[in-house]
Amino acid sequence: METMDDYKAELEASFRRINEGDIISGTVIDVNEEEVTLDLKYYAQGIIKVADLSNDPDFAVFEEVHEGDVIEATVVKTDDGQGNILLSKKEANDVLAWDKLKEMMEQQTTVTVRIKESVPSGVVTYLEGIRAFIPASQITVDYVENTDEWIGKEISVRVITVDAEKEKLVLSGKVVAREAEQEERNHKISMIVPGTVLEGTVETLMPYGAFISLGNGLSGLVHISQICERRIGKPSEVLKVGQKVKAKVLNTNDNKISLSMKALEEEMVDTEDAGDLAAYTNTESTGTSLGSLLAGLKFD
Repeated sequence: METMDDYKAELEASFRRINEGDIISGTVIDVNEEEVTLDLKYYAQGIIKVADLSNDPDFAVFEEVHEGDVIEATVVKTDDGQGNILLSKKEANDVLAWDKLKEMMEQQTTVTVRIKESVPSGVVTYLEGIRAFIPASQITVDYVENTDEWIGKEISVRVITVDAEKEKLVLSGKVVAREAEQEERNHKISMIVPGTVLEGTVETLMPYGAFISLGNGLSGLVHISQICERRIGKPSEVLKVGQKVKAKVLNTNDNKISLSMKALEEEMVDTEDAGDLAAYTNTESTGTSLGSLLAGLKFD
């Protein structure tokens, strides 16, 4: 037996009032080159003209809109002359998108955008239908001189500035790229086994020690106490920038490579005492380049 619950949706639709200026949502039931039709759970259907879907000049309706999608739009007319409710997603987006963008910034959400054009000192894209600017210094890790080369490319970005009143939206790909670099670096470091002897080049001398370039974008620190067995006042007493050295990996705690040249000296002394000096006469046999150590490994 039918009950009132069977007609609940129809009853609610009959009492519901939709006014111009309201922001309502509906489910896409048809898409064509001119318009998108929405089921509003109402006695009339909603119509959005393609021109009123997005501010993005490259918006492609068949790529962006599909049956079953839920769209929020502003009521432009309650009757378009054919019994349908005329809607505009662009108008609703001008109200709703800024809240979404602010939420993205607060939650540090990473999204992918396609760069549309090059402008002085940066590039332009669209996010949530809003025109966004990416400064040349924020496209990737390094400053981009020729921004034209980035047109059409997709990059991962985060929202760094949202100002609805000034209609200002600024994105950054640099923060995402830098995090990806750091993640890859940490992964490389995690593959280094303590006790391994690595070859490198002295790149920086500091009062507390020397930084050794190991290749593959990695460097390690030889603390002043680990440079040699004798006590020294400063690293420059023993080392100079550009010098090739070998050092043993002590540890990789906190994704930092701690090295010791002193440990190799101690090993050589121990070997001499054991009468096996020949094993260390050819120092080439004691070192391993980081490139060969990580050869064959894939870093995703």
